[in-house]
Amino acid sequence: MPILLVKAKPNARASSLTQQDDGTWLAHLKSPPVDGKANAELIDLVAEQFGCRKAQVTIKTGGGSRLKRVEIPD
Repeated sequence: MPILLVKAKPNARASSLTQQDDGTWLAHLKSPPVDGKANAELIDLVAEQFGCRKAQVTIKTGGGSRLKRVEIPD
């Protein structure tokens, strides 16, 4: 399963997920980083971007930081 390197920016005006020139992803999240709300929104965005179910997307590392490793299905 592929692993994405995602930099999360919570409390943004709008939600978006874009790939950067270096191959990492930048996630602008409307949700605040409280009670896992931003992580849940990130999982929603990744699932929508890659056309998979939310249950198939896993935050492997970085659940409490801005830099995260997210696993998606093949």
